[in-house]
Amino acid sequence: MKKLVLVLLGLPVCYLAVSQNINIPKIDLSNRAADHFMIQYGGDSWTNRPDSVRTGGFSRHFNFYFMLDKPFKTNPKFSVAYGIGIGSSNIFFKNTYVDIKALTPRLPFTNLDSSNHYDKFKVTTIYAEIPVELRYYKDPANPGKSWKAALGVKVGTLLKSYTKGKNLVTKSGSSIFGPGYISKESDKRFFNGTMLAVTGRVGYGIFSIDAGYQFNGVLKDGVGPSMNKFSIGITLSGL
Repeated sequence: MKKLVLVLLGLPVCYLAVSQNINIPKIDLSNRAADHFMIQYGGDSWTNRPDSVRTGGFSRHFNFYFMLDKPFKTNPKFSVAYGIGIGSSNIFFKNTYVDIKALTPRLPFTNLDSSNHYDKFKVTTIYAEIPVELRYYKDPANPGKSWKAALGVKVGTLLKSYTKGKNLVTKSGSSIFGPGYISKESDKRFFNGTMLAVTGRVGYGIFSIDAGYQFNGVLKDGVGPSMNKFSIGITLSGL
């Protein structure tokens, strides 16, 4: 929460700072492409997880957003952008079963090293998200050929959470039902219904490196370990 407060307090300070520059020449921004559409792909991790939460493999996210971009009249190198989109996170586990359908008060993470387990197993969460960014373009008239950076926040509401296990095998690795066997379970009870995150991007043209940190818990209070999500990846943006 402290990080969100600092970001929100910083936005008006940055605005006041750049608004003092009244000698910026007028630039035609009527036809510029200003990152109105963003696609993000990269790696995810749950921080502060205990030994019982054994993630493994390439955990990843895929996000897409539609954005409106409003340049500052006093300095068009800066703008505020806001929009709406969908964010999905896939956390993979090693020889661990996450029972999101459990009737227990806490979410079980069961070690399956010595018994049947899924060759691949993941937990997926999908959020409807509202991102807000304070953006900087070195060349605001030609953002497709410009260095750029952005700081922001995003708020999300949980649409769906589910687990997916593929290829149930014995402890020795022999497939039980064949490699095409898939099991899915869906339940939102253990996961935080609201996602709050700080974000940042830096890049050139249509490509950026992005990072995000969900500072409220992945799980609801009291139902499991207190963990946060960290993301880093690549943003493709334009239009």
